[in-house]
Amino acid sequence: MRTFLFKRLPSALAVLLAASFAVFLMLRLIPGDPATTLAGPDASPATVAAVRERLGLDAPLLAQYLHWLGQVLTGDLGPSYAIGGQVSALIADGLAATLQLTLAALLLVVALAVPAALYAVSARRRALAGVLRALTTGALAVPPFVTGVVLVLVFAVGLGLLPAGGYASLFDAPDLAVQYLALPALCLALPSAAILARYLQDGLERALGEDYVRTATALGVPRRRILWRHALPNALPSAVTVLGLQIGQLVAGAVVVERIFAWPGLGRLIEQGVSRRDYPVVQDLLLLVVAGYVAVQLLTDLLYSWLDPRVRWE
Repeated sequence: MRTFLFKRLPSALAVLLAASFAVFLMLRLIPGDPATTLAGPDASPATVAAVRERLGLDAPLLAQYLHWLGQVLTGDLGPSYAIGGQVSALIADGLAATLQLTLAALLLVVALAVPAALYAVSARRRALAGVLRALTTGALAVPPFVTGVVLVLVFAVGLGLLPAGGYASLFDAPDLAVQYLALPALCLALPSAAILARYLQDGLERALGEDYVRTATALGVPRRRILWRHALPNALPSAVTVLGLQIGQLVAGAVVVERIFAWPGLGRLIEQGVSRRDYPVVQDLLLLVVAGYVAVQLLTDLLYSWLDPRVRWE
């Protein structure tokens, strides 16, 4: 495993370096100037130039990029342009809420997808398997902002069972936090759960069609045992790869879901940063997302190798 990590580390660092340059350049290509936004619409050109000089935006782009890269490497992200406060403190406050939402959605993805796939494969009535496929197709077809509104109308407005929005920490008030977390986590989890259920169901069906399954069936081995002891372990590696990809989708989808349910996470912070042309906040957040995605893919590869003995770390 150590050799595998050492081999993958240079490529991961190269991806992060390329992503940092792409994020930095992309923000500068977006129309709008932070200095003009901060100075106000009635500011004189001299005032705007003074603001640009104070923010360091009058320096060459390469110098700005190297300065920001040095801040990232040292951990001193500097102050925010428009939102106020240190960027590291803003990200730390929003990261706790986003991690809480993302981890809850990830648990729901597994809790919904695995039983659905197992039941669809083991169901004796093919009509039930067709119904499950229709449900997963609907979960994929409906975008999260529509699902979120429907969940609020049904469970918050209609039935009055859950709050329509808000936030509470799991460490401070667990019972209240679960109520606030239920609807946004479910809204975020449904598309990823549908994708994982589809892949896992297809993998199980391929495994059940192998020769060793037919041999075990002919020998009288119960189908449930074949499913759990043989088919599921063979289908898990590909499902784990899909799950690792879906974690990135969960982080990206959290931006929309947090807006719907007034969740004070990184999604709301990045929206504020983009609307106010706050370069430090946006570029640090985007680089953090890329770094998290790279780390998840590395862990996914390790888990894949552990699940499938045919794959070696070396």
